[in-house]
Amino acid sequence: MEILIITGLSGGGKSKAASFLEDIGYYIVDNLPTEMMVKFADFCAGSSGRYDRVALVYDIRAGEPFDQLLDTLDRLRASGVTCRMLFLEASVQTIINRYKETRRRHPLMGKGVSMEQAVRREQELLRPVRDHADFVLDTTSFSTGKLRSEILDLFGGQCDRGGMNVNVLSFGFKHGLPIEADLVFDVRFMPNPFYVAELKHQTGLDRPVQDFVFSFDQTHEFMRQLEKMISFLLPLYSEEGKSVLVIAIGCTGGHHRSVAVAHRLADYIARAGYQVTENHRDIYGIVSVSHPARAGAARDGDRRRHGALHAAARAEALYEESDGRCDRGGRRRRLGHAAP
Repeated sequence: MEILIITGLSGGGKSKAASFLEDIGYYIVDNLPTEMMVKFADFCAGSSGRYDRVALVYDIRAGEPFDQLLDTLDRLRASGVTCRMLFLEASVQTIINRYKETRRRHPLMGKGVSMEQAVRREQELLRPVRDHADFVLDTTSFSTGKLRSEILDLFGGQCDRGGMNVNVLSFGFKHGLPIEADLVFDVRFMPNPFYVAELKHQTGLDRPVQDFVFSFDQTHEFMRQLEKMISFLLPLYSEEGKSVLVIAIGCTGGHHRSVAVAHRLADYIARAGYQVTENHRDIYGIVSVSHPARAGAARDGDRRRHGALHAAARAEALYEESDGRCDRGGRRRRLGHAAP
């Protein structure tokens, strides 16, 4: 079992750090008194693995001498618990600015005590704790995305370090827009396999339907433009700290065109190193397909993913330019008409 103590200056980013840790599987407890930490650790140890990773947020609000926290850490470690401490801080001016933005009072502010005096007093009180911390993060210049990246680098596993999870979702407009969607793309301009007798009762996960949908010039041009846009957007969303991005692809009924395009897009994003989940909302039974980040794809951060996405987009563009009248199978394509 692992216990991580999150502490530091008020306004240093503890709450944000805790939320990012929760996203990667930590069980979060806010401001647990030190006399209860050992008992809580015993409870977690007997939970059959349910609470293997716990993060305890502890700060000046507890109203306890901080040497009690250090004594408790020693007791936990002596009992065999893996116990580490993360300390978050920022410059005095940054903390003052953050409190002004939220219009909240610093815990140590009182009659005749200014914000600056309160922050400097807290720095003095927490100096012994900072000296005993395993990790110290100065968040003065951190964006939300930067803080998330640092937290994942320090405490995330390999898949956690992959960053943002992308959910590619197909749907039918006649059944309503998916309310969870961040980006929505309409593919009803594509020729509809529903009106081809032998394809009507198949779905976009079936090869004959995919061959039909991708036998048209407008489909290939749309995918080229879509992949180019996605290659630009994904690293930016990830850098801003977004943990889940939902991309919805819609057609009329949600069985053919949107499914085929969503399937192709999910594969494209997975090849760039992102964790991808593929969901088809309006196929009978709601079909889900998992796309783990591919081995050998960019795994070292969003900059490399960005490059991988651009490389794939460039390869697609070169393919189109080399023989713009043929599909990937070498067959002739005509705009608006299925290839013979």
